[in-house]
Amino acid sequence: MAAAGAARALRRRSQQLFDVFVAEVPWTVSSKELKEYFSQFGSVQRCQLPFDRDTGFHKRYCWIKFSTPEDVQNVLKKDSHILEGSKLTLKQQTRRRRSQRRNPRE
Repeated sequence: MAAAGAARALRRRSQQLFDVFVAEVPWTVSSKELKEYFSQFGSVQRCQLPFDRDTGFHKRYCWIKFSTPEDVQNVLKKDSHILEGSKLTLKQQTRRRRSQRRNPRE
């Protein structure tokens, strides 16, 4: 039974959304550079930097997914994050239950 519980916990962890939302990303920064910067705080699993289809430029915000909750705490402990002269705004993502989402497809 303990193995089944551990397997469920692992599935839940893998289904979690991104851990940190980052705003005010400079136009000149790529997702590779963001991933490199945030990897100093822990293992970055994924960096999603959305682009505008019309302009071809990124939207100046991104989401970062870390491997462990400790990595997330490491990044949030630092007072300010400055990349290419711009101060980034970080916000820890909150997990919403499916029933709390506005769009049921989320």
